[in-house]
Amino acid sequence: MIKAVFLDEDGVLNEAIVKDGKPVAPVNLSELIIPSEVKPALAKLKIAGYVLICVTNKPDIERGLMTQEMVNAITNKIMQTLPLDDMFICYHEMSDCYKPKPGLLLSAAQKYNIDLSQSYMIGDRWRDIGAGQNAGCRTIWIDRGYAEKKPDPSADFTAHSLSEAVTWILQQN
Repeated sequence: MIKAVFLDEDGVLNEAIVKDGKPVAPVNLSELIIPSEVKPALAKLKIAGYVLICVTNKPDIERGLMTQEMVNAITNKIMQTLPLDDMFICYHEMSDCYKPKPGLLLSAAQKYNIDLSQSYMIGDRWRDIGAGQNAGCRTIWIDRGYAEKKPDPSADFTAHSLSEAVTWILQQN
């Protein structure tokens, strides 16, 4: 079976915009910033044999904060820039795929024949960690110091950057 690393988008693959201590997604391409550490960190995971899949909640269309076209443009830019294998997006808060529910990870596991027990979920919010735990993955929380709920139960590892998270994953093998 295949092993994977699931990665949240905003706050992990690209910089989240912090408003009142809470992260929000960029709403246009000019706000999309992919930190320089991301591409080389993902390359290390690819070399180690991991399938890389972004799993992200995008309720901003439903909330009237973004258009589908802009979400598609941001998704396309991320997919063109980074060595990801796929991206799974949940648009509706009441859906079975909306993190912390595990639907996105379960769908990806089915599509790619992924062994979730040998896989990891990296996220910067409690919902990401909950989704990983609910899917049976090991979890890494990137603590960005947001003024919001912390993962409970806590992640398997807490990092302060994607590079630190990747280093920890590679040390587990």
